[in-house]
Amino acid sequence: MLPVTATLLRHRHRLRHLRHHIRLNSTSPSPPPHYHLPLNHPTYLIWSSNTSLGKTLVSTGISASFLLQPPSPASHSTKLIYLKPLQTGFPSDSDSRFVFSKLASLSLRLRVPLSVSNSVLRSSLPRSGTRENIGMRDLNFLEEKVVTTAAAELSCKTLFAWEAAISPHLAAERENAPVEDSVVLKMVEQCLREEMECGSETNLLCLVETAGGVASPGPSGSLQCDLYRPLRLPGVLVGDGKLGGISGTIAAYESLKLRGYDVAAVVFEDHGLVNEVPLTSYLRNKVPVLVLPPVPKDPSDDLIDWFVESDGVFKALKEVMVSAYVERVERLNGMAKQAGQVFWWPFTQHKLVPEETVTVIDSRCGENFSVYKDSDKNSITQQFDACASWWTQGPDPAFQAELAREMGYTAARFGHVMFPENVYEPALKCAELLLDGVGKGWASRVYFSDNGSTAIEIALKMAFRKFCVDHETLLEFSEGRDEEKHIVVKVLALRGSYHGDTLGAMEAQAPSPYTGFLQQPWYTGRGLFLDPPTVFLSNGAWNLSLPESFSEITPEEYGTFSTRDEIFDKSRDTSVLATIYSTYVSEQLQEYSGNTQSTHVGALIIEPVIHGAGGMHMVDPLFQRVLVNECRNRKIPVIFDEVFTGFWRLGLETTAELLGCKPDIACFAKLMTGGMIPLAVTLATDAVFDSFSGDSKLKALLHGHSYSAHAMGCATAAKAIEWFKDPETNHNIIPQGGILRELWDEELVQQISCHSAVQRVVVLGTLFALELKVDASNSGYASLYAKSLLQMLREDGIFMRPLGNVVYLMCGPCTSPEICRELLSKLYKRLGEFNRA
Repeated sequence: MLPVTATLLRHRHRLRHLRHHIRLNSTSPSPPPHYHLPLNHPTYLIWSSNTSLGKTLVSTGISASFLLQPPSPASHSTKLIYLKPLQTGFPSDSDSRFVFSKLASLSLRLRVPLSVSNSVLRSSLPRSGTRENIGMRDLNFLEEKVVTTAAAELSCKTLFAWEAAISPHLAAERENAPVEDSVVLKMVEQCLREEMECGSETNLLCLVETAGGVASPGPSGSLQCDLYRPLRLPGVLVGDGKLGGISGTIAAYESLKLRGYDVAAVVFEDHGLVNEVPLTSYLRNKVPVLVLPPVPKDPSDDLIDWFVESDGVFKALKEVMVSAYVERVERLNGMAKQAGQVFWWPFTQHKLVPEETVTVIDSRCGENFSVYKDSDKNSITQQFDACASWWTQGPDPAFQAELAREMGYTAARFGHVMFPENVYEPALKCAELLLDGVGKGWASRVYFSDNGSTAIEIALKMAFRKFCVDHETLLEFSEGRDEEKHIVVKVLALRGSYHGDTLGAMEAQAPSPYTGFLQQPWYTGRGLFLDPPTVFLSNGAWNLSLPESFSEITPEEYGTFSTRDEIFDKSRDTSVLATIYSTYVSEQLQEYSGNTQSTHVGALIIEPVIHGAGGMHMVDPLFQRVLVNECRNRKIPVIFDEVFTGFWRLGLETTAELLGCKPDIACFAKLMTGGMIPLAVTLATDAVFDSFSGDSKLKALLHGHSYSAHAMGCATAAKAIEWFKDPETNHNIIPQGGILRELWDEELVQQISCHSAVQRVVVLGTLFALELKVDASNSGYASLYAKSLLQMLREDGIFMRPLGNVVYLMCGPCTSPEICRELLSKLYKRLGEFNRA
């Protein structure tokens, strides 16, 4: 009988509870938990390029080199935590017991006192007297050898164990013992946090050994390199020294690096093929490659002599691991101060950002930042990115990995190639998807650029040319046939809209904090700027707010809205209010009509439905629809700025569907690539394109960028466009309607809209925004009123950045409603505390 089996039988009826008992539900929590990992001691994942390459031997060797050193009088106590989250073939095969037994034997051999323990927390083993697997259950098995004089301690734990000696996903299915990824991760996190409570007086090292190879499935079927990614622990890769091992080791290494893992070292058994030479060359000497002596093949060999012989290699490996940890923590500790000395952050008054408030982001996984905290105890904690990294982000962890692979492949295949007069697959596919998606039914051309603001500049050039072609007198002037005239072309735009930071884009927006003399001395504001009617939720009801231009209108003339859907109902087009809007717009445009005028409105530019940077205001869609129709009647080209609102941000792929009308030109960016890489496009109709057609190059659109249609951006955009609209990959899509399901809990939204601290709420698609009630002196973009509220929410694991006294939560098209509900719940709770402060 194998030792662990015998021990289990002896303890079958007297299982002892662990000193730190962990109780976890076997079902996945919803929403997924945030993780908080201590960083006051080094912790490493032990990976392998394949199964049976000696991960457990390496874990044992590292443990021995760390623990079995002769104690010096001034030395601290030493402890090593060995975790085996997933174990199959149990109890005949138990890696944690192997480490436990070998360290106990080595401590006797080397005469170094050592306390050792081994525990198994949960297992699918049948209960005593039965043969039927009934699922994963608490086992709480513990064996230990305590040496009272020992200054060193080894704690081994198996977290989940299955009986079948097969892959965890197969064992979990066969034994009716599934375990969700989030449960595995939470168990790992709790074990690490509890064991690390031993304090700074203990010299501690933690090893988390994976099962099988880097890409072997976990119990849910997720690849382990994906399963453990939210923790992003640094790793040691156990490679393969056999024939073919170079390829497998490199493939495993690249799989880890592509997912954002740091690999401190590669180690493998010597098989006489000198695999370390090509591996060292491939890794460019940046990652140490260590070679262990050949492992004895005699099954009766207890390997104690081999461990003693390998001690030098394991000591070197341990030093690499400790050194990498120290370097990482030192860098993290110094980043906030260094950032304040070398960065010039956008939209930031540096005098208002003390060093302790700088957020140090170690990594990102899906929608969560991993944030470094250097307070009492160094740690990595997760915060939900409620800014969607400034309105660009959409991927969950699976999609992030997919986009990373797509970007890596495209970079390797194309690098960068110039675009004019050339074609390559990523650009062509991206253009085809755009025209069949957001441009379907109206657009025929795609013009690539690098960001939203430049996409707007291009759109303005397109619109003005189209306007000139449609108005022949202006065309004659543009061609120099009427030099006595002075022509000014303006835009029609809405106050509160924002179209980018470049000089031309700023000219197309009304005066605002972004356009003042201190910001843009050249600004003149080349537009007819109208105050728009807005819609908002307050005290549980949707309200229409009309600007002073409509002050004579009574509420009876435009009615009320019992639901948000009524706001977008096309039947409003025949209402009295629609006629009032139309008359108003017509009157405003009247003075710019006719070819005899010196000043013309040459384009309408709007942010459909939502004004983002202007304060998250919802513009009455009826008013915008009227604007479009009035401009169409006057042959004024229509530009939709969907840089912020496009690609599911407001619940549909394009907000043209919300408005119920089409543009002549539209701009997209941000979510188009899933937020992974900058890219922008300007879509246009055939008629707009034809206005640039001619025999002279000088009549072409002379605008471009060195990175126009760069292959990585186009490939990423194509992947994101397909991913977001596919119900198989985006479970929020309602296939019949091609829209996102409601993400924000209606009851909580109503409660927040009734809160005494809240002036108004806007909720649509992936956006939830509220304006805090303040007096006039504390409102607007420069307001710091929301600062304390946002600090409380960051403590709750939500990263937010305000627009003055407007705060918002923004998720991605794939975010689950459960996560959105949790965000709203935390916000609602903190609003109460904020209001009392």
